Amino acid sequence: MGLLFKALLGAAVVVLIGLLSKTRHYYLAGLIPLFPTFALIAHYIVGSERGIDALRTTIIFGMWAIVPYFVYLLALWYFIAMMRLPLALLAAVLCWGVAAWVLITLWSKWHGQ
Repeated sequence: MGLLFKALLGAAVVVLIGLLSKTRHYYLAGLIPLFPTFALIAHYIVGSERGIDALRTTIIFGMWAIVPYFVYLLALWYFIAMMRLPLALLAAVLCWGVAAWVLITLWSKWHGQ
């Protein structure tokens, strides 16, 4: 039942993005995926299973996790001027992957894990 609910919720988000993209406020379609649905779940689980200190660390890491997303957006903005959209999206995702790898590597070294 939980899996069905998650699938329906995901489908509803996709429909909402599609509807918003057709309005004069099409740019709001970029805000909808950033609603902290999964962050709420992760923070609840970490906070209830690992405690407040672990939750605070998770929150700080989440703040740093904004950097790879920014790299993705910046790369996509740059690449769409010179590539077809599917290739620009792929290149931007690869940039996100590199930025996420760098973040995880630096975080692991800084926290000694």
